[in-house]
This record gives sequence, C-alpha cells and structure tokens, in this order.
Amino acid sequence: MHFRYTKKSLNDISINEPIDTDKDGNTLTLMDIMADGNNIHDDVDLLIRSEQLYNFINKALNPRELEIITHRYGLFGNEPLTQREVAKMLNISRSYVSRIEKKALTTLREMYEKDS
Repeated sequence: MHFRYTKKSLNDISINEPIDTDKDGNTLTLMDIMADGNNIHDDVDLLIRSEQLYNFINKALNPRELEIITHRYGLFGNEPLTQREVAKMLNISRSYVSRIEKKALTTLREMYEKDS
C-alpha cells in the first residue's frame, strides 16, 4: 500500500518548494510565479478613477451632498446605508435624501464627462 501511495504522489510538488532562481539568484517557488488573477492594468485604472472621484466629491459637492453620498455609498470608511437609514440619521425625509443624492450624482457625472 505504501508503494502505491508514493508512486501516485511521485510527481507532486509543494507550492512552497523551490523550483527555480531569479536573475539575482533568489529561489523562486511555485507560489511566487503563480498569477493571482488580477490584471495590474485594471487595478491601476480603478485606483486612478477612485482618486479622481474622491477629488471631485471634495471639490464639487456641498456639505449636505457630501454627507449623503458618503453614507449612501460607504465612502471614507463608512458602511453603505439605505436612503431610509440616511434620512433617519439626518432627520430628513427619504425622498429628500433621494433628491439630494440624484443631484450630487449628476454633478459628479458632469465633472467626469468634462474631465474626460
């Protein structure tokens, strides 16, 4: 039984087992060379667009719009909230939250279009 098991696992390699060396002579493991599934181009694009959005938010929105957008979409480390939750927190109606949110999103969209 032992021989059957060792024969089956004869070609198995550990993900942490050294398999090669890089140009500096450092050992490389399978884990080092496996892709993580992320596209670096997409990651950089998302980072740039996020930074641009935060700049637009700080520059274009009034304090009330900023507060509502921040809470609705969970920006600046906040948890995303529903319109009802934001309305209750700010002691205003849900429909007023909706109107302010819509106006703020339109403002941000226009800034993106102007900047592109």
